[in-house]
Amino acid sequence: MGLDWNKVEALLEKVQKAPRYTGGEMNTCVKPWDAARLHYGFCFPDTYEVGMSHLGMKILYGLVNREPDMLCERFFMPWQDMKELMEQEHIPLFSMESRTPLCDFDMIGFTLQYEMSYTNILAMMELGGVTIRSCERRRDEPIVVAGGPCAFNPEPLADFIDAFMIGDGEEVTLTVCQTIARWKESGEERKACLRALAQIPGVYVPSLYTVTYHEDGTVSAIVPEDGVPEKVRKCIVTDLNSAYYPSEIPVPYTEIVHDRIMLEIMRGCTRGCRFCQAGMLYRPVRERSIERLLELADSLEKTTGYEEISLSSLSSGDYTCLAELIRDLIRRFSKEHVSVSLPSLRLDSILKESLEETQKERKTSLTFAPEAGTQRLRDVINKGVTEEDLIEKVTDAFQGGWSSVKLYFMIGLPTETYEDLDGIVDLAIKVSRCYFSVPKDKRAKGFRVTVSASSFVPKPFTPFQWAPQDTQEMLQEKQRYLKEQLRTVKGVNFNYHESRTSYLEACFARGDRRLCAVLESAYHSGCYLDSWSEFFDFDKWMQAFQDNGLAPEFYAFRERQKDELLPWDHIDSGITKAFLWREKEKGAAAIVTPDCRLGCNGCGLNRYEGVCQYAHVRRV
Repeated sequence: MGLDWNKVEALLEKVQKAPRYTGGEMNTCVKPWDAARLHYGFCFPDTYEVGMSHLGMKILYGLVNREPDMLCERFFMPWQDMKELMEQEHIPLFSMESRTPLCDFDMIGFTLQYEMSYTNILAMMELGGVTIRSCERRRDEPIVVAGGPCAFNPEPLADFIDAFMIGDGEEVTLTVCQTIARWKESGEERKACLRALAQIPGVYVPSLYTVTYHEDGTVSAIVPEDGVPEKVRKCIVTDLNSAYYPSEIPVPYTEIVHDRIMLEIMRGCTRGCRFCQAGMLYRPVRERSIERLLELADSLEKTTGYEEISLSSLSSGDYTCLAELIRDLIRRFSKEHVSVSLPSLRLDSILKESLEETQKERKTSLTFAPEAGTQRLRDVINKGVTEEDLIEKVTDAFQGGWSSVKLYFMIGLPTETYEDLDGIVDLAIKVSRCYFSVPKDKRAKGFRVTVSASSFVPKPFTPFQWAPQDTQEMLQEKQRYLKEQLRTVKGVNFNYHESRTSYLEACFARGDRRLCAVLESAYHSGCYLDSWSEFFDFDKWMQAFQDNGLAPEFYAFRERQKDELLPWDHIDSGITKAFLWREKEKGAAAIVTPDCRLGCNGCGLNRYEGVCQYAHVRRV
């Protein structure tokens, strides 16, 4: 256990951003190694700056460490310079707290936030001395688990992960930890641990399922071993007020992506946007009370010293008492000059009062997500907002002293035409006019509108899970068109995402377990840190597909049929496949489904008593 830190320090003099690797941050938890019954290595498969911004890591880190007989330590993906030096000097990937190699932990857990981080998982395991393929791991090696939104289609990682935790992690994580601790002490073979994990509700053990395929490459059957559930139902924390939430969090020495207090005010979304995987996976909506949020804000402000609180959720503007919460937070922290920020906002949220309150401390850029340029396409995707909503809210913002607005759109959505792209340009022009309509002596300086266009990626457990993705050529042409059209609009900047990464994201989002071989081939050819443009090597990925006899277009561009068995059909997200298909058909007809706060739309959560507070709301 432990490392020669003098040897590591010599490397830190040669790399960018040494604080990525030093540890010792305020509020970290360093527990006696020998006193712990279970040692859990929490792995974020991206760089320190990204991982330290992730709220889920902070929740699980605190949750495990409050258990007297367990410890949790953090691991992040090293940058290229550090990774290469560690390999040259034979220094294993080590934890931030005790600087212990990854292979010495009883259990290591990866959070799966983005498909393009999958090669980092293999890199971290290999660098940490852990056998990459689960079937080859010895009895004394860690049990490797994973969770997060991408775990809802676990198949592209099925050969590498021992067990997946599906859904909310606050309760199931401790059950998994306890199960592994008991197995560790039992002396039984590794298979016994896996079978015990498979009995835990919400835990999927891929090695206990056999998948077969038709001649056309589609899945023909997913068969569990005897005594193993046919379907794995996601875990749902029904009461956020009583769920664990950290009162202190590690504070980094170096700048990270989201360097502030993140206050999760609610979980889930009732809106039902048809492209949005998170909106489907994190149902039902659960809110924290204002009293609980103020209590948490007090603790976190005192223990971190941060000067910004971000109200985190999928749709913060839908929080029942948003204006009251913001008003109470600003009153409470005004003397400390702590500002309150709102993430991307729905245009039809009750917003004006909230904006007036937040701007009293500090004006930051406001972000809106119209998603599509025309009302027809917004109806297709069930984004139930209008152009009038956007203009009204943006005007309120400019009149209230803001000068910077970000507008998020998606291109390549099902049924999209160039008229829809023209609608994006038209909205950008109208937003620009809103700013200049404010009297010169009353508007803030520094006007800027940023139009961002991501490429649509069809995701599992959404109504668009059957839809084909636009080809690269189609997406690139649409990007060129928008860039040219927006080039002359005063004050407007245009950003767009690389279509080739979106292509691979689509492959792995809807992939089956045959992609494990592609992933491993790509990694061994040098692919890692793929979400960073300076490292992404598209040609190596295409070669990996070819070497394994698989076609990426089969996964990305192919429209699925209604009766096709999908690779993730043995995972129960709470939402029924029948509901998703109905929503797909309504989308094709541009029919809007109302917010389920107004009436139950029959998504399937009503099968589980006491889970969804809107399951029996009268349909309006």
